[in-house]
Amino acid sequence: MRTRFRSGVAPVSASVTTNASGECKPTCLSNFFSTASRTSQCIVMYETQTHRMPSTPDPAPRSAIFISAKPLHNMRGLLPLLMATLLLCSPSARAQTIVHNDENLASDRPEAWAMKYFVASTLMTAFGETPALAAGRWSVALDLGHIPRLSEAQQRVGFNGVKSEDLDKSPVFGRMRFMLGLPGRWVAELGYTPPLSINGTQPRDLVAIAIGRRVFERDRFTLSVRAFGQHGHARGDITCSARLAGVLDRQQNPFGCQAPSNDHFTLNYYGIELTSGWTAASWHAHASVGAARTELAVQVDALTFDVRDRSRLVARGVMPFATIGASRDLGAHWNLGVEVLHVPLDVQRESGAPRESDPLTSLRLQLLYRFD
Repeated sequence: MRTRFRSGVAPVSASVTTNASGECKPTCLSNFFSTASRTSQCIVMYETQTHRMPSTPDPAPRSAIFISAKPLHNMRGLLPLLMATLLLCSPSARAQTIVHNDENLASDRPEAWAMKYFVASTLMTAFGETPALAAGRWSVALDLGHIPRLSEAQQRVGFNGVKSEDLDKSPVFGRMRFMLGLPGRWVAELGYTPPLSINGTQPRDLVAIAIGRRVFERDRFTLSVRAFGQHGHARGDITCSARLAGVLDRQQNPFGCQAPSNDHFTLNYYGIELTSGWTAASWHAHASVGAARTELAVQVDALTFDVRDRSRLVARGVMPFATIGASRDLGAHWNLGVEVLHVPLDVQRESGAPRESDPLTSLRLQLLYRFD
């Protein structure tokens, strides 16, 4: 059954089931990141279309509806809504209820802030001036960046700042970086993050590339410019963590997580960076500024209260950043570097609250080896 309801507000997707007698069982439930949690009533209009499943001689109706949501000023209207959902989702239903509530998030929404905070920790910065690599020469490096732990208040980003998410997955982010000298003093870079699983989260096909060159040199001072980008995603139990899955205590598991979620977080960006460098014997210092255009998305896949949440949230925007650091040559081939990355971020933690600054500041290390 397919139903559409339109009004002056953005539609919210959900689904219903019908039993053998044709009775409609509507469901109004939102995903963990959506503003649909501020819902006071759901209005549905429907018509029935029956599909016969190969495994059973009886009709097995399947259905989906679009539901219009009206805003609430607080969460008090959510509890009756969830209770009604539980009553309507009876065990006799033949089709699993699936929610699709896709949103383009404002840049200061808590969910968007969380996405930008973690993609910022993956920025493949220059980590110093563009190296003077002759064409065909190459080097390899290991990058490690600290991801500061978030407070309980900072992890409360779901439902526009109401629900706590499991965001503290790993204290570090790492990648392998390969640099190749090209003609015309250009240097190409390739970064790759191995698919290592940490605390239920795993990067998948996470690749970064960059190309840059020195544009000015005088004595011990250089100025470099580079373009860079990243493509890939990570997946893990973010909206429904494994430690809460199946817990019956509603104080601990108020949103009814029944199984660990399998959420996919798209970590795409592209940008430009300007780096100044100074050299004194075996020491090198650098400072850089840049901006990245982020194309972020979370594909939710969570089972809550017997409802499968398959909502998709998108956050796009421009993210400025700055770095400062130093490195030291350890012989003819090795170099050890450290830098501090700062990414300014703003967030509105609650509806009606003022915007506040909550940036990412990360300490990073790099161990580099130059091949002859």
